[in-house]
Amino acid sequence: MGDPRLRKVSTMVDDFGSTRLKLLIDELWDLMEIYGGVGLAAPQVGISERIVVFGMESHPTYEELGAVEYTVLINPVVTPIGDERKVGWEGCLSVPGMRGLVPRYRRIEYRGCDIDGNPICRAVSDYHARIVQHECDHLDGILYPDRMTDLTQFGFEEEISSNLAEATVE
Repeated sequence: MGDPRLRKVSTMVDDFGSTRLKLLIDELWDLMEIYGGVGLAAPQVGISERIVVFGMESHPTYEELGAVEYTVLINPVVTPIGDERKVGWEGCLSVPGMRGLVPRYRRIEYRGCDIDGNPICRAVSDYHARIVQHECDHLDGILYPDRMTDLTQFGFEEEISSNLAEATVE
């Protein structure tokens, strides 16, 4: 956070199937795994292109969230399905050590292409929808604190986790 490259609107990709694109996507997957993320966008590694990767077998802390299919999504378009929003905790590799409560659309449809330019279209909800919205925001220069409506619910991950644990015990 603070790097001006994270605030730029990314450009469309048109070199589907290229070696350059494959190497970039491999790097995104590797970095996502190294840092323990569930998604990563190209602008987070200094590449201002409309590419995100995301997926998980299960959440390391919240197994009830279920699996999210591992996906490469290029030139995505996200459309809300309905007006229902849900508030949930988010963190970000570009805002390390912090968490905040962020309202997101509960259900969305996303469209885009895979690495070879094949179309992808899915309707998803809940945590899957949250991940896609979060990652696609990066493509438009938006970080999750920009979406927050109550900054009293933004803080250091360690503090929030300990306060949530205390509130649960009482």
